[in-house]
Amino acid sequence: MIKLCIFDLDGTLINSIYDLADSMNYALKKYGFPTHETEKYKKMVGSGISVLADRAMVIPVGSADPDMKKALLADYNEYYNIHCMDKTRPYEHIKDLLDELDKRNIMYSVMSNKPDIFSKKIVETLFPENKFASIWGKRDGFERKPSPQSVWALIDELNVKRDECLYIGDSDVDAQTAQNAGLKFCGVEWGFRSIEELQNAGAELIVKTPLDILTVIQNETNA
Repeated sequence: MIKLCIFDLDGTLINSIYDLADSMNYALKKYGFPTHETEKYKKMVGSGISVLADRAMVIPVGSADPDMKKALLADYNEYYNIHCMDKTRPYEHIKDLLDELDKRNIMYSVMSNKPDIFSKKIVETLFPENKFASIWGKRDGFERKPSPQSVWALIDELNVKRDECLYIGDSDVDAQTAQNAGLKFCGVEWGFRSIEELQNAGAELIVKTPLDILTVIQNETNA
């Protein structure tokens, strides 16, 4: 029986790609780097802002000048803090899904590589009437996904068992996180990444619409 749904945020609950792209392009332009089309950011995001910066600068991960990268990320964060909800919206029928989970008394949480402060700000603003049991972004002292460290801490916080959880996301990082944490995984078709990426990452279950997740939950309950 599923008692907790753990959702990735960007590309799963919300379409945030335009604000992410605009914010990074702002920082790149300021420091003399070429900018990128919004569509290209769909393959850059998902592993946290440090990796996003490396990918956007088109340099090997970890090889950027530390001072320059620190300044670039500071400008990115400042811009994103102001503009993170200019164009960001929930995907169609996500609100309907969350409302139904509330009715069924099924808990749901967010587990994101986005910094914790932004994750909370966006979720609390876009879903003010929904009852998130917990909102986890990237926190100090916890490794980023696909490490299971934060997921296990969230599960312990809510006092549920691993076989009572369903992890839901749009990328290979999410599939790997679920596998590493020992959780059931459900991929989504509407996100930033392709169905092929999810399948190659081992996802056996992929849904077309948010409301299809209710069927997955029901099937797990009847199994």
